[in-house]
Amino acid sequence: MADDPDDIQRDIERTRAELARTVDEIAERVSPRRAAHRGVEHLRTHPEQVATVVAVAAAFVALVVLLRRRRRCR
Repeated sequence: MADDPDDIQRDIERTRAELARTVDEIAERVSPRRAAHRGVEHLRTHPEQVATVVAVAAAFVALVVLLRRRRRCR
């Protein structure tokens, strides 16, 4: 552990800078806009998965429609 105040101050500044970078990286990862962009880019680079995504989305929509119709009939 450094006893020199200048060394301690530099250590604090370095730690703050590292923490700021870490917080920025976390914010980038959890940003909904960035997550959507990464998803689109992934599908662009893996076109074979587009059909799977479309099928899952269609199945979800069909399920929602069926559940709503079923509730109305009761």
